[in-house]
Order: sequence, then structure tokens, then C-alpha cells
Amino acid sequence: MAGLKAGAIDGRLTNGTGDTVNMQPTTDGPREKRTRTSALDRILQILDFLQQSDRPATAYEIARAVGAPASTIYGLVEDMVGKEILDRQDNGALWFGPRFYHYGLTYARRLDLLSAANQEMLDLALASRETVQICGRDGDQMVVLAMVDGPDHFQVSSRVGSRTPLNWSASGRLLIGHLPEDERQAVLSAAIRPSPTGNAETDVAALSQAARRAYEEGLSIQAGESDFSVACIAAPIIDGEGACRATISIVVPDHKVDQGEPDLKDLVQKSARRIEARLGWRRR
Repeated sequence: MAGLKAGAIDGRLTNGTGDTVNMQPTTDGPREKRTRTSALDRILQILDFLQQSDRPATAYEIARAVGAPASTIYGLVEDMVGKEILDRQDNGALWFGPRFYHYGLTYARRLDLLSAANQEMLDLALASRETVQICGRDGDQMVVLAMVDGPDHFQVSSRVGSRTPLNWSASGRLLIGHLPEDERQAVLSAAIRPSPTGNAETDVAALSQAARRAYEEGLSIQAGESDFSVACIAAPIIDGEGACRATISIVVPDHKVDQGEPDLKDLVQKSARRIEARLGWRRR
């Protein structure tokens, strides 16, 4: 009974979204299955209605359209306006708020980047015969955004969606290399974790310097820091403002890092530059 509160004395209870649930016992046949609409479902109904109608609407109009109790919609709307998910116009009508605008921009940027990187990933995997990854940063972790396996079938433990602390990887260093020194150190102070091999650097100052150096050189290499005998050769994908938005990397057995044919370092750097060119990013 958690989450329900007593309503009128006729045996009805109201749930957290204002919907009514009949709790009267029945004696003439099977009990009707109760339904409950969650707050999240109601929020999605509000957003879906605005998107489908393609115009601002009042809370009353929304409640009528989605068939929800007006008190439920009014309560949710007030919270959504306060969190800038919705925006209330001068006439009281509601429309998508600035938070959604920023979400949309972030989604569009990531989508464009991965679309531009897709062909380069395939070409690089064929040229290097190794696994290729596109990685980005989420807070104090590196996350694998996309991945293509190479013809040589070298076994890689990470998959799309895998996350690791920034100090474990070549890409992790590049992704913060453009930040000011104090910001780099602040991020690293929260991010640093000992790696499974015990070989990952854990000194904040040393990591900060290594991150900046890798960013300036356009290349970062780590070997045996997160997995024994596994190396990663990464290059930054840098936007027009100079920020490292993502990396493209090759995952290889550590003995291949310095091979000359093909030159994996050169291949990955050229791939990163071509992705930047596809996106129209020109370094300042």
C-alpha cells in the first residue's frame, strides 16, 4: 500500500499521480485488474502531446487531451516549468523549455559526429586490421560510443557503452587535454582509480601534464594500463573551438604499437583529421 493515500470514505484510494483506484471488495466475479499511470508516463504524455500538436497549450488543454486528472497535470506542469523542461508563455500556454533545447543540441552534435565518423571507422579498421573505437567523456569516465571490429579479430574486452576511469586510457587523457590546468586537475582528482593491472598513472599532476602533452601532439598511447598486453593508440577529434569532443582509437596487442607497416599512429591521426573535415571543424 506504499505510495497510496486515503481518498473519500467510499473505499477509493488515490495514487501519487492523482488517478483513482477502486479498492472496494467485489463478490460477483473476478476482480477487475487495477491500472496505475506513473508520473513518468504522465510527463511523457504531456511532452508527446506538445510535440504532436506542434503548438503551445495550456495545462487544462493537455489534461483533457491525455485524459488525466487536471490536478495531476497542473502539479507536474509546475514542477516541469520550475526545472525548465517546460516554458510558460505570457498567455499561460506551455511549450518546450530551454533544458530541452540544450538536450537537443547535445543530441544533434553527437549524432552528427558519429555519422561523420562511421565511414572513417570502417576504413581505419580495414587499413589497420584492428578494432577501432570512437570514445567520449561522460563526467569523470570515458565511454565507448561506437566500435568496429577489425579483420584480425583481436579480442577486446570493452564494448559499446563500456566505461572506464579517465586515467586508465589513452582516450581519457585526450578528452581533458584542452581544459585549463586547474580544471584538468579537478576532473582528475575525482576520476582517478587504480587500474586492474596496477599500471595506470594515479598522480594528478603527472596525469594533467600527460593529458595536455597528448592533446598538443594529437596522439596518445597507453599499453598495459587497463588490460595486460593490450594497447590503445588514440587521436583527438577537435572542434572549431579547440575542444576535444571525442577520440578515434585503435586497440591492438601491445607489441604492435611501434610497427612500421602499417603505421598505426599515422593512420589514426589522419582518420581524426578527416572526421574533423567532414564536420567542417577547422582548428584555430
